[in-house]
Amino acid sequence: MAKLDLNRVPMPRQEPEVRAKNFSEVALGYSLKQALAEANRCILCPKRNCVAGCPVNVDIPGFVEAMRDGDMPRAVRALKSKNALPGICGRVCPQETQCEVACVINKRGAPIAIGRLERFVADWERANMGRVNSPKLPKPTGKRVAVVGSGPAGLTAAAELAKLGHGVTIFEALHVAGGVLTYGIPEFRLPKEIVQAEVDYVASLGVELILNSVIGKIDTVDELLESGYQAVFLGTGAGLPMFMNIAGENLNGIYSANEFLTRVNLMKAYRFPEYDTPVKVGKRVAVIGGGNVAMDSARCALRLGADEVYIIYRRSEVEIPARREEVENAMEEGIQFRFLTNPKRFLGDEKNWVVGMECYQMELGEPDESGRRRPIVKEGSEFIIDVDVVVVALGTTPNPLIAQTTEGLKTSKWGTVVADEDTGRAEKPGVWAGGDIVTGSATVISAMGAGKRAAADIDEYLRG
Repeated sequence: MAKLDLNRVPMPRQEPEVRAKNFSEVALGYSLKQALAEANRCILCPKRNCVAGCPVNVDIPGFVEAMRDGDMPRAVRALKSKNALPGICGRVCPQETQCEVACVINKRGAPIAIGRLERFVADWERANMGRVNSPKLPKPTGKRVAVVGSGPAGLTAAAELAKLGHGVTIFEALHVAGGVLTYGIPEFRLPKEIVQAEVDYVASLGVELILNSVIGKIDTVDELLESGYQAVFLGTGAGLPMFMNIAGENLNGIYSANEFLTRVNLMKAYRFPEYDTPVKVGKRVAVIGGGNVAMDSARCALRLGADEVYIIYRRSEVEIPARREEVENAMEEGIQFRFLTNPKRFLGDEKNWVVGMECYQMELGEPDESGRRRPIVKEGSEFIIDVDVVVVALGTTPNPLIAQTTEGLKTSKWGTVVADEDTGRAEKPGVWAGGDIVTGSATVISAMGAGKRAAADIDEYLRG
């Protein structure tokens, strides 16, 4: 028996001083030799803990074994049998807290780099088998489903329903499909050509995609149900930004992360004036928050030309919720982390532009309901940081439009749609929901899992 290799194959990346000045993808991907070396670390254990750890139950041993056998088309089929968006998942899923943490080798060394292998297989398919390779579809059932939103939850639900033979129409509010994958995640982490290729795959299954269509405006959910759709899936995400409600927050130069990232990613502000959406390029930029969105915002600000970028986070490095990989990338690129720091108020000049931020120093008390230690203000610790752009990245809640225009749709006090966790069924008959519209800001893969579970329940419902 071959000796167990406890060290994973490193992912080639752009050097920090180079990548901090461009929007090209940071991680460069495995070569075939590197991918096979990593795949050969897998012991193909019978327990399949990694599959149980995946929210969409990807056949991980199946695609890894096919890679090892040199049968890449079989690896593609095994991977895409459960996951319609592998090129995306391989780049942005937090595998380290899901499939990889469940890997048996994780008990003794580094787990199999499942995400990197998933990315390799998806990229191999695009390079070698063409952009779209659709499975054989069953005979149409004659049933129609409307999917509202083309983010990860909507795309997954649509793909699953189409593969079951149902007619599916996706209604997307923006002029480009992909939802948060397009407007929220930067090019250097998730190239938009990858998102478009995955959208093309979903369309190849027979899914109709209608852009520039704001449900709640052009049609209500009830009108969709009255016009021939037997079911509606709501996957509109959580696009309403949260703010701190402190003095000076309305000053010019203060963005929500949603607006900042939408300008940069969807509207291509980083290529101004080739694209005509401007964004203020600050020299001293503060990003408030500690999640992946905060890391994305800070790293975009750096690439736009900022001299100094600060992450302002009220807890310590131990509690920071962003992926470890993203925190390390940001630190390597020169982002300055101000831990145990929280804004008190923003300071402006005579023209109402932000010029500074008064902050408190914090200390950690007992754990709160999140399990993390509660941050407490140190009295008399105020100090000022000079800034000319601030990005507030404190999370989002759902846009209230759907709830306000859908009679009988129950929502929580946070504005999220109340839906069954296992099936996605909302309180309103004929309506399902999944992803951030139900959970608030969460991960791409959790939204995909919700879309997949809802599709299975919708199928059962449609078949009576």
